Amino acid sequence: MTNAHQTHDETDAEADEPTTDHLDDVEDGCGCTEIWEHMSETRETAADDD
Repeated sequence: MTNAHQTHDETDAEADEPTTDHLDDVEDGCGCTEIWEHMSETRETAADDD
């Protein structure tokens, strides 16, 4: 009997993870409301720049 062991490269694991760089300016431990406000402000600023 063989023991099939699957390994993953670090790059494969990173590809499965969602990007979070749009939340870099949000404090750790903040709640949904703070995240929503931050994202709304970012969208408003981007819309004003167009």
